[in-house]
Amino acid sequence: MRRGPALPISLGLAASLGIALLATLAVAGPAWAHNQVVSSTPRSGQTLTELPAQFSIVTNESLLDIGGQGRGFAFQIRDSAGRYYETGCVSITDATMTTPARLGAPGAYTVIFQLVSQDGHTVSGEIPFRWAPGAAVVPSPGSTAPASCPGSSAPPAQVAEGTGSEAARDSTVPLADVLWVGGVLLVVAIAVVVTLVVVARRRGDEHDDGDGNDSGPPASP
Repeated sequence: MRRGPALPISLGLAASLGIALLATLAVAGPAWAHNQVVSSTPRSGQTLTELPAQFSIVTNESLLDIGGQGRGFAFQIRDSAGRYYETGCVSITDATMTTPARLGAPGAYTVIFQLVSQDGHTVSGEIPFRWAPGAAVVPSPGSTAPASCPGSSAPPAQVAEGTGSEAARDSTVPLADVLWVGGVLLVVAIAVVVTLVVVARRRGDEHDDGDGNDSGPPASP
């Protein structure tokens, strides 16, 4: 019986499976990575002496603003007495979220933010800073509760309290992401099945050749 090159075939199958797995991880990996905050106005621990045109959070990749409605996004500014100074309006452009800037009396403040990553998870956190304006600056009165954006019927987004740039996350993943990654896995599975079928056919052909299909001259009578 002539046996086929089983070892090369096994190595080829292992290599195919390994390549398929690496391709899946390389493609699906970015879809499940949380956005990271790379800069902000104000910066953590910064002392502002002038009011900027707007407060901002910049991340390392585009934010997921489904329908352009800002659902799941929040940008709150709170002083040490618990009063809020944001307008409730948040603008999202690519990797940046902004809100109009206004502050009250001098002192310690905290930016409380929530954003939606490309993978569909929310990321929230806090940025402490200080406000030390000149005597000519007129402070805003603030409010006892987070504000809603004028003209919007949606209530302010509920932000989990915490510290750091990724203080809280939920597990909401858009259906489109699930279907996309699932499609990649299905393609890989089909490729594996095709490889197994090809290998099985090769082994069957080699087995037949070695068990009686060898051609040669007939035996002498």
